[in-house]
Amino acid sequence: MPENHRAGFVNIVGNPNVGKSTLMNELVGERMSIITSKAQTTRHRIMGIVNGDNYQIVFSDTPGVLKPKYKLQESMLEFSEGALVDADVILYVTDVIEDPTKNADFLAKVAKSGVPTLLVINKIDLLKGNDELSVIYDKWKSLLPDAEVFPASALHKFNVTNLMERIKELLPPSPPYFGKDALTDKPARFFVTEIVREKIFLTYDKEVPYSTEVLVEKFSETDDSIHIMAVIYVERDSQKGIIIGKNGVKLKHVGIDARKEIEKFFGKRVYLELFVKVEPDWRNRENKLRSFGYIE
Repeated sequence: MPENHRAGFVNIVGNPNVGKSTLMNELVGERMSIITSKAQTTRHRIMGIVNGDNYQIVFSDTPGVLKPKYKLQESMLEFSEGALVDADVILYVTDVIEDPTKNADFLAKVAKSGVPTLLVINKIDLLKGNDELSVIYDKWKSLLPDAEVFPASALHKFNVTNLMERIKELLPPSPPYFGKDALTDKPARFFVTEIVREKIFLTYDKEVPYSTEVLVEKFSETDDSIHIMAVIYVERDSQKGIIIGKNGVKLKHVGIDARKEIEKFFGKRVYLELFVKVEPDWRNRENKLRSFGYIE
């Protein structure tokens, strides 16, 4: 290992829907975090690892910060707050639309953390000119005076390279935490559940996607194919009917889209079977949240 090797944990935090997952995917170069236009789609801390000859960056995408309404959201907030404690660098992501005073409590914790903080003002492609940006810049600088500010557009890859270079400079001297060929700390089946959940968010409206959870019950892999059986859990019978759709059309649509994405992710042929089961009020039941990996 080179003597000047650096390694560290770079944790991405911020409110829902500001583009944290898009930014993480851009920085990691792999499709690690589920991206949809709906808020609160990331529910876990998802790690993506970037390796260079003399550095290792362990990125961690966290759920958007919000006031919890049920037990699932309480555990999501714990993932986000935990990310402030074990970070070597904090990436606080906001955008040009967001009200900076939203979730002031969490922002105060970031300001007091003592961890080097890079404030990313995302989606600057939506602005009309520099005057608007300087007003937003000043407002955020007053809230996080010690942070370095990076105006960026993750979607259009603007300023992401500069951000990456600054992250490397801030890493502490350290040997790598994971093997140099590692891309993530999550098992293969975790990404299957994320991809199926993403397709659910893209296929159904309103509250139904937020009431669903996906569990992989079978994942058997050979050299050229993978056979997967996964269960989509919902909270009510009526939701089960919506997920399946008339003559099973909707569920089939989700299955086809998810299978294509999973094949792309693993680079081999995939056989995917999806089932739907009702698990009443699972978002408020600790035993269920534990089995879905939200509570340790």
